[in-house]
Amino acid sequence: MTSLPDTTHTATTEPPSAEMRQVIVTSEHGARVRRAPVPVPAPGEALVRMTAVGICGSDTHALHGRHPFIPLPYAPGHEVLGVVEEVADGVRRVSAGQRVIVEPTLPCWACKQCLAGRVNLCENLRFFGCIYDQGGMADYFTIPADRLHVVPDQLEDRQAILVEPLSTPVHAARLAGPLDGKAVVIIGAGTIGLLLLAIVLRHGARRVVVTDMLQDKRRRALRLGAHAVIDAGGPDVSGAVREALGESADVVFDCVANQYTVDQSVSLALKGGTVVIVGVPTGRVSVPLPEIQDMQVRIQGSATYLPEDYAEAMATLLAGQVRPDDIITATFPLDRVGDAFAAATSGQHIKVILTSERMITTRA
Repeated sequence: MTSLPDTTHTATTEPPSAEMRQVIVTSEHGARVRRAPVPVPAPGEALVRMTAVGICGSDTHALHGRHPFIPLPYAPGHEVLGVVEEVADGVRRVSAGQRVIVEPTLPCWACKQCLAGRVNLCENLRFFGCIYDQGGMADYFTIPADRLHVVPDQLEDRQAILVEPLSTPVHAARLAGPLDGKAVVIIGAGTIGLLLLAIVLRHGARRVVVTDMLQDKRRRALRLGAHAVIDAGGPDVSGAVREALGESADVVFDCVANQYTVDQSVSLALKGGTVVIVGVPTGRVSVPLPEIQDMQVRIQGSATYLPEDYAEAMATLLAGQVRPDDIITATFPLDRVGDAFAAATSGQHIKVILTSERMITTRA
């Protein structure tokens, strides 16, 4: 098993050199490492040394020009584990030497949504590693210190790197409403779908059916607690899911979000069910509005997360309800970013991680 980077609780004894490695996703749909200056933290910011960063589905969509909100070129990497190297004057939230994870939403703190506590819906939102001049796929990056969460000592590196992706299903489940005793369908058994499976089971779902095109991912879902799995490429998928569920779905989580899966989600939620759109659509999708109205189906969008979702994600990992070995299936050094993106888009992996070269096996 490939290990994760060294994330000891002390800053490096030598200051960073003037240049560093930084990944850029180019307008030619490639990912490469370039040399860039080491950034200097502005007031309110911290300089963080990256130790591990995950490749998200949004990164692979953007690489191929299929993400609706990420223009190319861009600096990727928002699922980041690192160590604080330096803080600007006046920063109290974190200090040098602490392990941290990034909450990549960069709200304005002044708009209607921010003032209401919905900073993930900020009207002027920027997003670190997506719509920003820096990302976590770099030796160093600067970020507002209020976007950093200190990692508890009890969390291993391989657990900590999953906090950000796990927070997305936590948020989606919270928006769905109480899941205790409910019949649930999860469409798509990639990273988010499998993490959602853990969360809905944690929240007491009575029966959970997972669909996916790939047999290996369906088998993994069964191992992780799904009560049944269905081939998403088979005939009459909706009928097969209903039969496996034994009833209509109370909640359907669509982690794919294309026309086919949205139609399928609505058909499974009839009548009176909820469809939560978790995946990022690559384009516009129509919905069967007459059925939605007449059969009282709720369509709920789910956008990223809030600090309370990070807190539950950490608690879930600390409780052992998500195991890194079930989710992280490949690890590459930063210099092999092209190979890492190829692996992430191959369909053969769940979560692919890039690391620095400071390697350890476990934390003491």
